[in-house]
Amino acid sequence: MPADAEAPVAGSGSRLAAAVEVAASHLAVLGDRVQREALLGPMTTYRVGGPAALFVRVTERDQLRIVAAAARASELPVLVVGRGSNLLVADTGFAGLAIGVGDLGAAVDIDTEAATVVVSAGVALPVVARKTAAAALTGFEWAVGVPGSIGGAVRMNAGGHGSDIAASLVDVAVFDLQLGAERTLTAGELGLGFRSSSLAPHHLVLSARLQLRRGDADVSAREISEIVAWRRANQPGGQNAGSVFVNPVPGEVSAGALIDAAGLRGHRIGTATVSDKHANFIQADEDGRADDVLALMTFVRDRVESSSGFRLRSEIRLVGFDDDEF
Repeated sequence: MPADAEAPVAGSGSRLAAAVEVAASHLAVLGDRVQREALLGPMTTYRVGGPAALFVRVTERDQLRIVAAAARASELPVLVVGRGSNLLVADTGFAGLAIGVGDLGAAVDIDTEAATVVVSAGVALPVVARKTAAAALTGFEWAVGVPGSIGGAVRMNAGGHGSDIAASLVDVAVFDLQLGAERTLTAGELGLGFRSSSLAPHHLVLSARLQLRRGDADVSAREISEIVAWRRANQPGGQNAGSVFVNPVPGEVSAGALIDAAGLRGHRIGTATVSDKHANFIQADEDGRADDVLALMTFVRDRVESSSGFRLRSEIRLVGFDDDEF
């Protein structure tokens, strides 16, 4: 997966500083929600990486128009940060405007008769899985083991245990930071593929509407318990972002098996290690370095390609790196 178009603003440091000042002047009305050089690492599950040149925490939809105006006026690249479960931020940080949306709504509106659910983008997937199961709706149990948010899940078409968000997604409300306006996109307009979508960095997901099926709350509860138990037994905790590489042939050839076959389970570069528990997880040490994680990703990809012929594609969204090989 290519590093996002979130590279430093072209030109000297003084040019970046000028762009930051332009954005900050537009955002001044938001007060202490705006921070300069805010560390992004602690906002991610990897917990490594440097600062954003400018960071704004959005708590209400009306604030998005102010943020959009700041982004347009400054021409700074933008990064939407939700639960940070699929981000690896470079140690040098992100030379742009990062937008924290984790506090932008927490609604899970369930219509049991129609078997539909409208969910705010910042809501964690496990919360939606448990709430829909308790309401005797089935089709979203798989998400209980995925640590991301609904917004992030839409952006990458998150999935697991034989399903993904595309299987139930009807449409999404999106705020376009370039246009400064909200619009609704159907699932068919999102270009959803295996762990991918056509959403651009300036598209900020606000909410998603899901179509599920009526089921049995007890059956769903048992399925959720089984998924949670499997995850605990087979996947590591600690500082990681889940599966690093996309399965080359979904359902047939797994990235983890290829990494295992290449003898890389437990392999370490600096402060990053291929997990002993699951070879498609890369763990970062406490106070680790994002550069080490990327170096290990590169090493694993190249070794697997030389041993199997499969060139692995990253599921992890790379932020602020010069290397765009993934």
